[in-house]
Order: sequence, then C-alpha cells, then structure tokens
Amino acid sequence: MDDLRGFLRQAGQEFLNAAGEAAMGAAKDVVGSVINEIFIKKEADTKRVLPSIKNMRVLGEKSSNLGPYSEVQDYETILNSCLASGSLFEDPLFPASNESLQFSRRPDRHIEWLRPHEIAENPQFFVEGYSRFDVQQGELGDCWLLAATANLTQESNLFFRVIPAEQSFEENYAGIFHFRFWQYGKWVDVIIDDRLPTYNGELMYMHSTEKNEFWSALLEKAYAKLHGSYEALKGGSTCEAMEDFTGGVSEWYDLKEAPGNLFTILQKAAERNSMMGCSIEPDPNVTEAETPQGLIRGHAYSITKVCLIDIVTPNRQGKIPMIRMRNPWGNEAEWNGPWSDSSPEWRYIPEEQKAEIGLTFDRDGEFWMSFQDFLNHFDRVEICNLSPDSLTEDQQNSGKRKWEMSMYEGEWTPGVTAGGCRNFLDTFWHNPQYIITLVDPDEEDEEGQCTVIVALMQKNRRSKRNMGMECLTIGFAIYSLNDRELENRPQGLNFFRYKSSVGRSPHFINTREVCARFKLPPGHYLIVPSTFDPNEEGEFIIRVFSETQNNMEENDDHVGYGGKADTITPGFPTPKPIDPQKEGLRRLFDSIAGKDMEVDWMELKRILDHSMRDDLPKPVVFNRFSNNMAFETQASGPGEDGAGACGLLSLICGPFLKGTPFEEQLGMNDQSNKRLIGDNPADGGPVTANAIVDETHGFSKDVCRSMVAMLDADKSGKLGFEEFETLLSEIAKWKAIFKVYDVENTGRVSGFQLREALNSAGYHLNNRVLNVLGHRYGSRDGKIAFDDFIMCAVKIKTYIDIFKERDTEKNETATFTLEEWIERTIYS
Repeated sequence: MDDLRGFLRQAGQEFLNAAGEAAMGAAKDVVGSVINEIFIKKEADTKRVLPSIKNMRVLGEKSSNLGPYSEVQDYETILNSCLASGSLFEDPLFPASNESLQFSRRPDRHIEWLRPHEIAENPQFFVEGYSRFDVQQGELGDCWLLAATANLTQESNLFFRVIPAEQSFEENYAGIFHFRFWQYGKWVDVIIDDRLPTYNGELMYMHSTEKNEFWSALLEKAYAKLHGSYEALKGGSTCEAMEDFTGGVSEWYDLKEAPGNLFTILQKAAERNSMMGCSIEPDPNVTEAETPQGLIRGHAYSITKVCLIDIVTPNRQGKIPMIRMRNPWGNEAEWNGPWSDSSPEWRYIPEEQKAEIGLTFDRDGEFWMSFQDFLNHFDRVEICNLSPDSLTEDQQNSGKRKWEMSMYEGEWTPGVTAGGCRNFLDTFWHNPQYIITLVDPDEEDEEGQCTVIVALMQKNRRSKRNMGMECLTIGFAIYSLNDRELENRPQGLNFFRYKSSVGRSPHFINTREVCARFKLPPGHYLIVPSTFDPNEEGEFIIRVFSETQNNMEENDDHVGYGGKADTITPGFPTPKPIDPQKEGLRRLFDSIAGKDMEVDWMELKRILDHSMRDDLPKPVVFNRFSNNMAFETQASGPGEDGAGACGLLSLICGPFLKGTPFEEQLGMNDQSNKRLIGDNPADGGPVTANAIVDETHGFSKDVCRSMVAMLDADKSGKLGFEEFETLLSEIAKWKAIFKVYDVENTGRVSGFQLREALNSAGYHLNNRVLNVLGHRYGSRDGKIAFDDFIMCAVKIKTYIDIFKERDTEKNETATFTLEEWIERTIYS
C-alpha cells in the first residue's frame, strides 16, 4: 500500500510538471486530495474490517459452523507444544490488548493484563470445589451472565461439560485453558490464555470470593472471546447464557400477566433441572437503582430453589410456596421484606425443614421470598428447559423426564427468502417453512393435547456488534395443515391469504431468541419463521421441544428438472425462435460464423447484445454525494464512496499507470468500474462532476461463455448450427418467461419472483439453492437483471445435465473423481 501511495504521488508530480506552472496549484490540490481520500478510506476500511474477521476466526472446532473464517485451535496440541517448549501460551486470536476489551471506545485508564500467579499467591482453578458463591460481579455489566453461571454450579454434570475439570495451575500448567459452549446446535471448544484484565493489581471483571480462585474469571474471558470482546457481553438476557451453557430452550413470562399455574410450571422446571432467572424492569433515570425492599432494578437474579415449605403458626399449619434467589453481586444487597434473612417469619418453620432446604443467614446475596411477594416485586422470569442430552442416565433412571427435540438451520436472504411478517402478504410465503407432526398427546393431558415449545434463534448477532449489527426483530406463526395441503411444497400465496394461524410468537422482538409454549391437538402444523420487515438478512435455527415424539421437516421444493412444472405457465407467450424460418436462421448463422462455420462466445455476444438490447437493464445514474439514483436504487462497483475519486485519478494518472501492477489495483481494466462523463440518460441533460453513470455493456463474457459451454459437447469453445439453433430456442423460452415477470419493463425482476420464474422454465429449486442464487446474482435491492436470469437458467441446466449424465440408476446419486468434477464444472 505504501509503495502504491508513493508511486501515485510521483506519477502525479510528473503530470503536474508537464502541465505547466499555471495549472500547478489547483491541480496539485486535486491530485493530493484524491490520493488522500482513497488511502484514508482504504486504511479506515482495513481497520474496520480486519478486527471483525479476526473475531470470527476465534472459535475453536472445525464443526462449529460459525463462519468461513473459523480457525481450529486444538487444546491438546497447543498444550503439549507449550509444555515441550517450556513457554506459556499467548492467544494470538484474543490478544491481551484494548481491542479485546472494548470496540466502541478506548478504556478510560491503563489496563494491565496479568496471569493468575501475578495476581495472587498459590493460584487455584477451584478452591474447595465450586459453588454459586464463586461468582462475583466486577465492573462489566454482564450480571445476566453471572446469574446463569451461578445456576450452572447447581448441576455438576452440566457444570463440567462447560468447564472441563482436569485443568490446573500445578500439573501440566502452560497458561492455557479451555471451555465449551453451545452455539447454534453445536458444542464449541474455546481456548484462551490466562492473562486477565486488572487495575491496580485487582481483577476488573468476574471473580470469586476467594482471591486465589480463577475458574469464574477464566470462564468469563472464554465467553468474551466467543463473542469478540468483553464489551460485547454488556447487557443481555440470563436465558441467552443459560442456553449457551446447556443447549436448552428458554421461555420467559411477564409476571404482571403470569398464568395461574406459573408456580407449578416453575416447580416442574426445577424438577427437570431447568435453569431459571428473574429480573425487575430498570429505572430509566438511574442505573441499577435499589428499591426500598433492597432489590436492584435492571439486574439479573438467579433462582436457586422452588419448593413448598411447611409452616406452623399458632392458628394454622400448611405449606407455603417459596422461592430462593441470589444476587450475583454476592454481598449484603438482599431482599429485606418478609422471609428475608433473620426475618421473624422463619420462627414458624420447623427446624428439620430449615435443615432440609439448607437455610443460612449469611450476607451473601442469597435470600428467600414467598411466591406472592415474588409476583409483586419482580417483572420477568426466565426458564431454560434442558436439551435431551443434558440429563444423565442416572437422572433419567431416577424419574427425571426429558424433552423430545427437533432442530433445523435456515437463513433469510433479501429478495429471496426474507419475506417479512404476515403484514406483507405478497412476500410472506417466501420465508422458509417447516412442518412438524405431533402424533401422541402428553401422557397426563386430560384433553388429549400435546405440549410444544417453539424457539426461533438468530445466529451470530452479538459477536457482530462491533460491526454495528444488532439483533433483528423476529417472530413466527403456526398454521394447521390437512392431508391435501401437505402436498404443496412450499405453501403459496393463496394458502396464507385464506388461512388463519393457530399460534404465533407472543411478540416480534429484537432479541436473540423468541420462544412460546403451545397446547395443540395431534396433527400436522406449518411453522413460518420471519423477520418483521421484508429483505432483512440473517441466519437462524428453529427448534421444537415436545413432551412426546415430534417429527420435523423442511417444507420445500425438491431440486430437479421437469415434472408438473415442466411447461410454461398458461398465459405465457409461446416461445419462438428468433427467425421463424429455418433458412433465415441459417443465413443469420452463416453471417456470424464465418469460414469455420461455428459461433464462439464473442460472436454470440454480438448477436445477443443487438437482438436483445431492449431487454437488458437500463443504465443506472448515481450521485455520489447526494445518494440520489435514477432508474434503479443500485450502485455498482467496489468502494462506492471512492468510485468517483478512482475515476478521476484514472483520468489524471492513467498514462503513468498503463502497464504497471497498479493499473489493476485501481480497477482501470474492470468494465464494471468504467464511467461515462457525458449526457445523463435519466433526463437528457449533462452529467455533473458528481454523477456516476453505470454503462450497460450487454451480456457479460461469463454468461456468453457459459451459454456456449452448455451445448458444446466436444469442448471446442464453439457451437455448430444445430447447437446454435437449440440455444436460441432455450433463450427465447427464458426471455418469454422473464418478460411476464418484468411487468415494469426495466430489465429486472424481483428476487422473490425467481422461484416462480424458474419453476415456469421447468426447474425445481429449494430455499438453499435460491439463497445462493440471490447472493450470487441479485443486486443490493434484491433485483435480478435479465442477463443474470439467463445466467441462472444456463448454470442450473448445465449442472443438472452434468449430474443426470452420471446418475445412471436414477436414484439421485452421482459419482465423480475430483479431476472429473473440476473438468466438468470449470468449463461451464
């Protein structure tokens, strides 16, 4: 980059010297400002992009499916390497630096990263085991994480799945530790070094009451690495961390609208080892304000016990519903109302009952409340229902019940599968669709119904906070299906136009996950997950928990060619060759082909550009300062903000850059970056210095080459007359289909119409393929241009033909060697 900067400055100076003294001052300002603009932008982009890529590379296992940049860090391999060399591990992917702390601003003081043996004498991973009292909050606003961590200590098999027990500061110590978290359907091993942020020699963030115990501080660091920085953990929901610790599904209830059987729900959740938390709405004017009763607003508490307690008073005796909670601060900030520590109500509880529930009155942040006071003083409760694999065999043998679970991954792609909510009826049906089949009702359900929990979770949003990406607003709807409706894959517009939902998420909300519990009779149901607005991009997983077996499948088309849609929809124009007389077509071919009597891609491009010029997309005019565009809301080419600068620089320094390595770096040979300076096609007037015109160059080289390759059996790079005739017939069919959907005659169709258009050409594609086509050929506003639509059709037909040729037994299986696959596909 520095070499290029220097070369350009030298080239600009030579130009200025040749221009003469009169133009020197003004031209020098122009060249200097243009060069600086380019490099300031490029350096800013580099600083902005590289940390996000690095943060995506943090995550450990190949199977994590957490992005294409996931880098493998194997704990045993690194540990053995450090032990052999006698060195302490330093994690290059989550360095001891400010960028691992915060992404929005620099720390307000000097932070020192120290290893545990530099912080305390005789550091230990665990001191006399582990407990919820090892979880103390520091300066970071992640009480939600601490509440979940305190809950995690209640169940040893869950605890040691997240926190491997063999780690130590004595035996095989090399400054490396690892933790396991559930991320979107998979368990991920996260490796860290043990350098921790401190101020004045004290840990800044999560810590234990024991100064030399470090498992909780290291756990928090691993979770921060998982999400890119410590700051990324600021603010969240307890259920989010509980799910990452267990792989479970979380529900939450507004206690002001609590169902009448909520205590029973909480009690049964406790019996199933569910993790639970609760909170009070924050005071908008005061951070973590304390109520007169000693409770903290906007603060996450963990629920550590739910039970009925025997009570004996002079007048009566019976059982009272009670809840035990813990403040992650682990200090004297506790509830001071009835049943608080040393409260007189406890004298009515038998001593054996006190011993059974482990009653203590330490100022440790833990306290009891009656269920009624809990409803009166708290606003929200969260329950994490554990996944089936969270229960041990002994727990199941002892009568603990487990959920049945199904799960699918999907994505919303703008213009293709991001249809928005039911308010947007025309696009809603383009969202991914899933069918669940419920066969048996719950064992103890007197009405013969099935309990179903549906959870929709969006992926990787917290880790992208440093890129300005917050959670999308998401939700889902559920529809019943009869046997006839089951035959439609996917359900189309008319189904949703005339069908009412039988269930839906309580809200469309911008949280990582939305979840709801339903009681449904056995049968078939369609679930449609969506964002609230159309054309919002994101990935998700959808999970269904039920008490009895559930069967889940994606409600999508089968990939292939032909079948019931292997005709143009009635009302489409009948495709015709370009010249209805074969003799005329032959004369056309002869005039193009020349002496070799074959047509190559350049000759094909000439005739297509001429004969279909009215079908190609109209030019796009983009004003780089006002962002006003004519014809289409789209600007092409990399670095839009710098496009005009690059164009001006190319004009000024072009003679000096020709034939150098820098010619390509400025995109001077890239047709997509070329601009016209002349008349504005939008209004017939002159284009100002601020306007950028995207010139239409007809069919691209790639599409023309692909069309030739589609029918070029001998791989000569040319077509004979019969192949040429077949190709024009195919193009005529695709053109007829395209024009039906290009209702505004712009040379572009909505990506939402791509499935129907390709179906009309006989191609059956599912959401995964359509999403890829949308990413590959769609514009920023979700439109597909005519030549890109032709390219889609060509590619699909070619690949299907390649596959079918090898699928000799017609069982949708084909075998290729690597050489054969590369040979067949690279030419196409």
